[in-house]
Amino acid sequence: MGHGSQLVLIALGSNASSVWGDAAATIRSGIEAAARFSDKSLKVSHFYKNPAFPAGSGPDYVNAAVVIKTCLPVHSILAELHKIEAQSGRVRTTRWGQRTLDLDLIGAGDLVLPDRATHAQWRDLSLQQQQQQTPQDLVLPHPRLQDRAFVLIPLLDVAPDWRHPILGQTVRQMCAALPEEARAEVVRLPDGPIPHRP
Repeated sequence: MGHGSQLVLIALGSNASSVWGDAAATIRSGIEAAARFSDKSLKVSHFYKNPAFPAGSGPDYVNAAVVIKTCLPVHSILAELHKIEAQSGRVRTTRWGQRTLDLDLIGAGDLVLPDRATHAQWRDLSLQQQQQQTPQDLVLPHPRLQDRAFVLIPLLDVAPDWRHPILGQTVRQMCAALPEEARAEVVRLPDGPIPHRP
């Protein structure tokens, strides 16, 4: 990887209060923390809410996406994201349990990690396997990216033309390919600070 800065796509999600406040306040703090390792001002999506996945597993999520420009290697970025999650009070207990704050590294330029064959394996897992298996290594782009409206719709705000280095589709195209009902579940929240309840 060269020393030039590259665009890095990060998805944020929360459906539980944290040390920083409710889910929306938590996302805002996560964005501020991520901004610290961006070389330029970062692009931030609108905030969206969508039902927890799998259905019935908890309160609605607040989701957002940011694009940062950084020269940091991806493993350093991942370590930073895990630190921010830890600061929020995130405890990784059950996979897909309630989340104080989830920061997912979605893609970095046209990087494919660890390689195309491994990427294809993770991309093709059944839902049941996804719930039981977690990759030990960083897999980029995120293997479920093309299936998730709650990631693609916020990304559409900040990186519509980013192209998936394996699938060859842009965020806009992947979003358009989602089932209508999946897109309908992701509802944009009103802009502006969400009032804090005392």
